[in-house]
Amino acid sequence: MTGLRARTRDAVRAQLAELAIGLFLDRGYDATTVDDIAAAAGVSKRSFFRYFGTKDDAVFHGADAVAERVARELETAEGDDWDCLRQVLTRWQDAIYASGRVLELVESSPALRARMVEKRDELRRLISAALLARPGSTLDAYSADLLTAAAGAVLDASAQEWLRTGGDRAELIKRGFEELGPRRR
Repeated sequence: MTGLRARTRDAVRAQLAELAIGLFLDRGYDATTVDDIAAAAGVSKRSFFRYFGTKDDAVFHGADAVAERVARELETAEGDDWDCLRQVLTRWQDAIYASGRVLELVESSPALRARMVEKRDELRRLISAALLARPGSTLDAYSADLLTAAAGAVLDASAQEWLRTGGDRAELIKRGFEELGPRRR
């Protein structure tokens, strides 16, 4: 069980992240400073840096924990590898890809886009390792990486189409997995 101090720290981090994202959306990422975030939160700049190493860490708050949970769930999922990827990633797509406004924010900033690529690559490394660790897995590292990259392409294309047209992101993901999936006869 997590102690009170850790829960309090997590709550403060979440509040600071939410506040920072709101400011970034209102003012723009580049136009918003850590001083602005700290002032809006009623804390010092130094306090902000106790919770986040950089201001972009606030945008991606929680991403590492989500990636670890996705990988753990994938390790124990039943079924063929592609179907497991489809099921688990569809279930976690809301946590993996933030709201449209946050995705637009990320797309508007080269620094945030670069950071998103880092986070995406880390998620893909964890997913590939989880595929290899599944009980009875017969995949080699190349095949696990290939399946993971294909599943990542489905998520990326679905997010882009969702930003362009709206609609049901889960349905777009389902369609993508069907289009890239093995053809069963």
